[in-house]
Amino acid sequence: MSRIRIAAVFVAVLALAPALSACGGSSGPQKTVDEATLEGVESGRIDLALGIDVKGNEGGHVDVSLTGPFQQESGADTPELDLTAVAKGSAGGEKVDFQGGLTLLGKRAFVAYDGSEYKVDGVTYGFVRSMLRQQGGQGGSSEAAACQDAVGSLSVGDFVEGLSEEGGADVGGTETTKISGDLNAAGAVEALLELSEDPACNEQLDAAPGSLPSSAQLKKAKGEVQDSVKSAHVELYVGDDHIVRRIKAQVTIEPPAGSGSEGAEKVELDFDLTLTGVNEAQTISAPQNTKPLSALFIKLGVNPIELLSLIEGQGGLGSGGFNGLLEGIGGVGSVQ
Repeated sequence: MSRIRIAAVFVAVLALAPALSACGGSSGPQKTVDEATLEGVESGRIDLALGIDVKGNEGGHVDVSLTGPFQQESGADTPELDLTAVAKGSAGGEKVDFQGGLTLLGKRAFVAYDGSEYKVDGVTYGFVRSMLRQQGGQGGSSEAAACQDAVGSLSVGDFVEGLSEEGGADVGGTETTKISGDLNAAGAVEALLELSEDPACNEQLDAAPGSLPSSAQLKKAKGEVQDSVKSAHVELYVGDDHIVRRIKAQVTIEPPAGSGSEGAEKVELDFDLTLTGVNEAQTISAPQNTKPLSALFIKLGVNPIELLSLIEGQGGLGSGGFNGLLEGIGGVGSVQ
């Protein structure tokens, strides 16, 4: 299992952490973490920063950010959002310089790339929405609800240890309680294994873009993950309403001595996710002076039919997962 893939595992764990709940009674910082959740968040602004530093023959450093408002209208099957993604740095000796965005407004969608806005035509948008529903599994929302229940049955205490309360902290105007601790590598893998082996979650995890390692791969690599993760510190900022407003983590991954690993010798991961304006009305509007989406395909030299077929067959980001994402950013977004 590559160091990049191990890093992807921990990003997934961090994203799941606020949804987990512990069995039995608890107090102090453990109680705060056990009650922490993202349930009930209908709107807000997301600010995600991810720094990936790779040492070795194919090393590099990439900073990725995702920012913007979102809100879920009552009765709507898709949220409204206006997100901007930026990736800068280098990977494998190639320059990475990408900036793009996505705006969703009901049945309208817009894509931003290289300083221009493109309107997604109704046929293409309808096709993508239909495809995503199919990838979510035939059970639809019932399977999603069952998977959410499976997530809720896991215990934060299984993979977060040494919890301590570090006082109050302001996050975007909201007072929160700061809790810190360390991730347990073996416990994190076990938590993901439980989800991957749950029938309600298995299909949805397989269909997710940039899919995680399979159950067999996780079982085989459990020992390597435990030996490779040298440190994994996490901080949670939880409001009085129990909603998590911020998650920070620093993870260092190194191959064990004598493993014969080539390429990446060390990966340092910095993760910072902040939610502000939670459940407040957000202003999301359609961009002006848009071009047809076909103009973007022409600019990139992409055949839209082949692109949609690739997305449909590979779950959004292709079989390369996190590596494929970085390679795609490096190839499409590079400044020549």
